[in-house]
Amino acid sequence: MKAYELLFFVAPTISDEDRIAVMKRIETTIAEGEGKVDNVDEWGKRKLAYEINGLTDGDYTLVNFHADPQNVAELDRVLRINDAVVRHMIVKREDRD
Repeated sequence: MKAYELLFFVAPTISDEDRIAVMKRIETTIAEGEGKVDNVDEWGKRKLAYEINGLTDGDYTLVNFHADPQNVAELDRVLRINDAVVRHMIVKREDRD
C-alpha cells in the first residue's frame, strides 16, 4: 500500500451531521479497499483564493491514509459524486511509506 494525502473542503454552512457523514463515507471507502486512515486534521474555516459556486469560505479537512492505487480511484469517484464536497485533491506522498 502507498501513502496518500486527501484535502477536501465543504461549504461552511452545512450541518455538522453532513460533515460527519462525508468523513464517515471517506473512512468507509478507504476501509472497504483494505486501506487505513493514518491521521485526520480538521483545518476549519478558511478563506478561498477565489469564489467557487458562490462560496468565499470553505471548511477544510486533511486526511493522511494508506491504500492501493485502484482504491484511490474509487475514493476519487465517491468524492466527485458527493454533493457536500465542493473540491478535493488526492496526492501520493513520496516522503512516507
